[in-house]
Amino acid sequence: GSWLSIWLHSLGAKVIGVSSDIPTNPSHFETSNLKDKIKDIRLDVSNQSSFREILTENRPDYVFHLAAQPLVRLSYNEPFETLFANAIGTTSVLDALRFVDKQTVVVMITSDKASDNLEWTWGYRECDRLGGKDPYSASKGMAELAIRSYVESFFRGDENHVRIGVGRAGNVIGGGDWALDRIVPDCIRSWADSKAVEIRNPFATRPWQHVLEPLSGYLSLAAALNDNAELHGEAFNFGPPAEQNHPVGNLVELMTHYWDQASWEDKSDEINGPYESGLLKLNCDKALHMLNWKAVLNFEETVKETVTWYRNYSDNPNADIFNFTSDQIFRYIELAKERNLNWASSA
Repeated sequence: GSWLSIWLHSLGAKVIGVSSDIPTNPSHFETSNLKDKIKDIRLDVSNQSSFREILTENRPDYVFHLAAQPLVRLSYNEPFETLFANAIGTTSVLDALRFVDKQTVVVMITSDKASDNLEWTWGYRECDRLGGKDPYSASKGMAELAIRSYVESFFRGDENHVRIGVGRAGNVIGGGDWALDRIVPDCIRSWADSKAVEIRNPFATRPWQHVLEPLSGYLSLAAALNDNAELHGEAFNFGPPAEQNHPVGNLVELMTHYWDQASWEDKSDEINGPYESGLLKLNCDKALHMLNWKAVLNFEETVKETVTWYRNYSDNPNADIFNFTSDQIFRYIELAKERNLNWASSA
């Protein structure tokens, strides 16, 4: 959300952010002083009547719904809260949209884990079965069912003002993430204290992508929805190509190249935890063919940009994080243009 807000701000948008709280300390929101750049509203989106008031008063042109409990492992400790935030929170946003009286484009962000993971070696398509073994995955599948039901029940017909698209992504890394039990923040916290990071599942394989990759997809989807009503109700996967699948151990090892005296330990034989998928990736052909969207960064570039952000934050306590983040966004767009990616021409 903070990265998207900064990108939208750079495009000249008047950004209104709605969030129940700031979930981590430090946070990208606070270190980048976003409160001075956007209209910041503290509200849980599941507060249906209050969120409806915000929507009807501000009459947005675009809505990006990212509010969620975003952590798989936390969902085992807080299953009810996870299901409520992700399924009911999404439904609250959808219900408020019924009262919008102007043309509004909406991108509902769910997750790659909305797909029922059968440990296939090929990528999941948008039409594959929804669901999951853990509460987080179930909550995202439920959110997608709610989105589909509202699209078909309330947002069809000639008088409909709202166009909705669904964005799915996962395995996102990048600067400013300080959540617990996520691989990059865990590494940074350990290395900042000159400790070896303990890795519980170094052989789990993921299609790692920088945070700017799915965000460019969400923005591309929003622009396409604005121009093409036929995309209304469609879901799109956003992720890197298949060759960007790498084990957790490879990710951490490459990260050590950009952080002095960094090290890690394989603790897979000692740590017993809840179920985690071994292999999960998305098929993104639909985004390529219908949105002309394609990821920009390779694996090495993804890791370098991520660690560089944290290195700058660690080495320069008084650095302007907003401008540093903006510079990474600008370089990303320029690189996309150099590589002749179609979506970048309008970025």
